[in-house]
Amino acid sequence: MLSPATVLSTTDAAPVELRSRNADRTQQEILKAATQEFSTAGLGGARMERIAALAGVNKRLVYYYFESKELLFLSVLEDTYARIRAAERTLRLENLEPATAVRRLVEFTWDYYLEHPEFLALLNSENLHHACHLQRSSHIQEMNSPLVQLLRDVVDRGQREGLFREGVDPVQLYISIAALCYFYLSNNPTLSTIFGRDLRTPAALSERLSHMTDVVMGYLLRK
Repeated sequence: MLSPATVLSTTDAAPVELRSRNADRTQQEILKAATQEFSTAGLGGARMERIAALAGVNKRLVYYYFESKELLFLSVLEDTYARIRAAERTLRLENLEPATAVRRLVEFTWDYYLEHPEFLALLNSENLHHACHLQRSSHIQEMNSPLVQLLRDVVDRGQREGLFREGVDPVQLYISIAALCYFYLSNNPTLSTIFGRDLRTPAALSERLSHMTDVVMGYLLRK
């Protein structure tokens, strides 16, 4: 039989745990709503009232958890980076043959950008502000460093096997992969207009992925 002290401890713990779960869920709903608002309206055009309405909470609660629009925007950026890094980890590149791993990363980056246009929109917005919000982050670099190390390990394996050329900087390699995907999608309306081609058709997107993979592997593979 439980003692009165044990019963009291058990009944007290449950509401605390419930409140914690509710708080986490509320913050995630706010982040989800803020991601939609910031990616649509940008930082300048975003309104906390709309974010609160989308999240189904009182605006004061948004300020309670995130203090200001700028800090909420930073939280959205950190959450956005955390999500893509988590998705990349599921690729298990360390278990793939080096050339296959790089091809898979190109394919993943392309597909992720296509499926998450809000990611590109948020990056556009932060670049307009010269990354002043990300510069305030205490862990954005450590959040991204495992990807760099993973890609460095893939490159090292490829070099040891005589597949990859020497002198490959994994940061430059990743920037090139991201840039090839990013520029085509972020500038697609203007590119389609000036070249008189619909560059968003399934055939055009498939052709682009094939081209990007060839460009990256053409640089990386030993001649």
